Amino acid sequence: MASIALSHLRKTFGKVIAVNDVSLTIADGEFVALLGPSGCGKTTTLRMISGLEMPDSGSIYINGKDVTNLPARLRDVAMVFQDYALYPHMTILENIGYPLKVRGVSKNALTAQVQAVAANLQIDELLMRRPGQLSGGQQQRVAVARAVVHRAQVFLFDEPLSNLDAKLRLEARAFLKHLQREVGITAVYVTHDQAEAMALADKIVVMKEGGIVQVGTPLEIYRYPANTFVASFIGSPPMNLLSCQLDGSQLQVLAGDDTQSIGIERMALPSRLTAGSQFTLGIRPEHIRLKTTPTANSIRGHLYVTQTLGSESLVIVRVGDLLITIRLFQDEAPPLPDVVYLCFETDHLFFYGQDGQVLQ
Repeated sequence: MASIALSHLRKTFGKVIAVNDVSLTIADGEFVALLGPSGCGKTTTLRMISGLEMPDSGSIYINGKDVTNLPARLRDVAMVFQDYALYPHMTILENIGYPLKVRGVSKNALTAQVQAVAANLQIDELLMRRPGQLSGGQQQRVAVARAVVHRAQVFLFDEPLSNLDAKLRLEARAFLKHLQREVGITAVYVTHDQAEAMALADKIVVMKEGGIVQVGTPLEIYRYPANTFVASFIGSPPMNLLSCQLDGSQLQVLAGDDTQSIGIERMALPSRLTAGSQFTLGIRPEHIRLKTTPTANSIRGHLYVTQTLGSESLVIVRVGDLLITIRLFQDEAPPLPDVVYLCFETDHLFFYGQDGQVLQ
């Protein structure tokens, strides 16, 4: 396998800046997810790594070799597309073996290699069928098998699971994770699904508007979001973000006509916060405790809705013009009165400045 290094990549399409000054290092054998909303530049970045797009400026290195100006066929990468890109007139055996055929591998050797990979992916009984006779999950495995048989240095995945239903998507995630660990491949995986990125990746690269906003392990990204964009994008449900103001020894939660105060004695406030400072307070739904009677430093809210999700429940509470989500790790939320009280775990608070960046 191989390492990948991107240095100050930039790509424009007319007046649109698709990728802007992206630099990134991916270690040999690492599974990296490029995560972000549509139009953030993740697929364009992937296509530049593959050679399907050429950067306007910047450099791309695979295993230490500058491949910036090499055509795709000379980069030794394998790509799995969202639509799988299978040849409908070929059998599955021919589809999987096509990269070997192009390289001049003999028919017997080609068949043997394809059968070995197909058996590993549990599609060996489908080799004489054509793509139109397969389910979406089976086609996805064929596309991966074609990439694996190529034995490329780098594997690139462009939202390969987005066409699958929920059950197949979960199965495919487990399969891809197992395959990556077993083969030790270097993989770059593009997705807009944060749950998919969290489940698969060793490292997540969060992108927005053509640039990288945070890089870290899934737990680092979840536990320590660097700005309000990452905080609101990662997590299901996402972090609660509350507009606040510091008023002496009180922290005011600005909720329109129902602005309330919390004592700050037990809070570790960033040094940049001074009296009168306005900022955004972030807290995950699992770090809020619900009470039916007022306690010291709680805020009052009105029960909005309760959602039972099996092993957990989500309770949404209205505080003025804010909706705050609380996660309860139990099968069913207990009966709650219309008026409830929210207590924040002070060890799990995040403070973001007016520019959206975390305050130290």
